[in-house]
Amino acid sequence: MALTARIGGLFRALRRWKSTVRHQVTWSGLIFTAIIVMVGLGAFASANNLLFLLLAALLSTMLISGFVSRLSLSGLEVKLLHPEHVFARRKLPARIELCNTKGYMPSYSIHLASSDEQESPLRIYFPIIPGGATVEAHTTVYFRTRGLHGDSQYQFTTRFPFGFTERRLQVRLRREVLVYPCIDPQPGFEDLLLSLEGDIDAHYRGRGSDFYRIRPYEHGESARHVDWKATAHTSELQVREFAREQDHLVEIFLDRDVPALEQAWLEHAVDCCAFLCWRLATQGIRLRFVSQGVDVRIPEEGDIYSVLKFLAEASITRTKASVYPREPNSFQIVFSLSANTSTDTAWHDARWLGKSIQKP
Repeated sequence: MALTARIGGLFRALRRWKSTVRHQVTWSGLIFTAIIVMVGLGAFASANNLLFLLLAALLSTMLISGFVSRLSLSGLEVKLLHPEHVFARRKLPARIELCNTKGYMPSYSIHLASSDEQESPLRIYFPIIPGGATVEAHTTVYFRTRGLHGDSQYQFTTRFPFGFTERRLQVRLRREVLVYPCIDPQPGFEDLLLSLEGDIDAHYRGRGSDFYRIRPYEHGESARHVDWKATAHTSELQVREFAREQDHLVEIFLDRDVPALEQAWLEHAVDCCAFLCWRLATQGIRLRFVSQGVDVRIPEEGDIYSVLKFLAEASITRTKASVYPREPNSFQIVFSLSANTSTDTAWHDARWLGKSIQKP
């Protein structure tokens, strides 16, 4: 019974493998087939034994070619190793591992290609894969869109040994890759960042005990902050400016309660939000990122990747925002299409970014 079950399982595996293998006759195969037909007609017409022997040799060559070609494609497994953090629209180094699970039978002349529309085209050639061995090749990964990407389709092809047919084997690489939004600057992002940095700098000008800088006097300021030595040196009124003792805190609110027709705006807002969070976090600025369903502070409650993981799968929601600024003196940025967002959610002093960030 056990032997019968094993034989039955083997035949079922062969049928499944056969259903995934496709082949296409090449020009060499067509020419060789035409030669077989002509030799066969000549052999039957002339009853010449030598032609029959030649016909048998040609047919056996064709059969052996098909058998070896199928055997080369069998037992191959592919694995893609990529970095832990993957960003959309950015090429990142990766490594392809191709394993030949056949114990002693090598595979020859294997072409590996990807057929996933969301990924960059992949074409790698392996001249030989020894039996039971694993070979590696370096490549790049590239995802056009953010989000959770599932299984990928790959295709093995070979024309070994004689090139009469090109056999293809479709395989599915089971995996899940979370792709973060693009953090590279897009048109207008750099100008927006420079503007926000200036506003943040101006917002956190204080009168604390830490000296910040000497700058020209502005109308309406108290004369007790005038630096008379600098004034005498420049012949213009100069004042001493001090920084606040507290660390800078920038609170960013992304309102995902937008109409379904504004999906393009949300995608662009997510990219802009990811870009700003990444650049501000790398400058050491404390951040608080809030949206429907998430509230995280950096670095107290997480890192920048906590924000990027949320943004990777952020989508439209019809839930009204119920979040408020955590510190009244923080610098606040609001991404929203609703003009009432700042009023409804108490973000009164926020820098509101709506249609102004729309992709040109």
